[in-house]
Amino acid sequence: MSLPKTLAEDVARNLVMVARLLDEDPEQAYAYSRIALRLASRVAAVREAAGFAAYATQKYAEALAEFRASRRMTGSVELWPVMADCERGLGRPERAMAMAGEPEVQKLDKAGQVEMRLVAAGARRDMGQIDAAIVTLQSSELASSAVHPWTPRLRYAYADALLAAGREDEAREWFGKALEADKDGSTDASDRLAELDGVEFVDALGDDDAQAPAGAEAPVEADDDIDEDDDDDDADEDEGPVKA
Repeated sequence: MSLPKTLAEDVARNLVMVARLLDEDPEQAYAYSRIALRLASRVAAVREAAGFAAYATQKYAEALAEFRASRRMTGSVELWPVMADCERGLGRPERAMAMAGEPEVQKLDKAGQVEMRLVAAGARRDMGQIDAAIVTLQSSELASSAVHPWTPRLRYAYADALLAAGREDEAREWFGKALEADKDGSTDASDRLAELDGVEFVDALGDDDAQAPAGAEAPVEADDDIDEDDDDDDADEDEGPVKA
């Protein structure tokens, strides 16, 4: 769907802010996403961004509705794993497991399939099936010595599941492997290893030395109020945290 130039620019500015703030200030990112959604609710990229902003603030029912809307518009299965994780967040791990067995999973790229495996393992843990979670994570991707963007998280999830099962020595080994692959610090594998080894870290900086982050600029709204119909699926109201 194409938008008038001025409106497109307003929407784009808000989407940029969503992407910029999603990790450091999810609530502010969510505020920007709502502006973009009000301006262009029939644009798939806007629905997807709104979904991720809602997901980051644990508004799982809302996130699921936005992801479903984006999928209807594009026909893509790319969001399938995060949709399944929303089901976990809503306290429905059985639905997440059912989604892990759907044909859509076979249409995902390798990264998407690994993500779906992580979600399925998390769902198993939600249901108290820790041994099944460990088996779910055991795969050729886990055994490979090659390092991909998803490698640290996969190894970390496996280590965490082993630790939950009381297999501490194996867990230490896999936290080490996760740390070895985690060049960007995407996991806290080093902290988990330190905990296992009984090492405690002390913050050398006092409270007075900490600097508050600069505030984000206000969301950008268009001059003209645009009212577009939203044809989302109705979603459940209950929300809940996604377990590791």
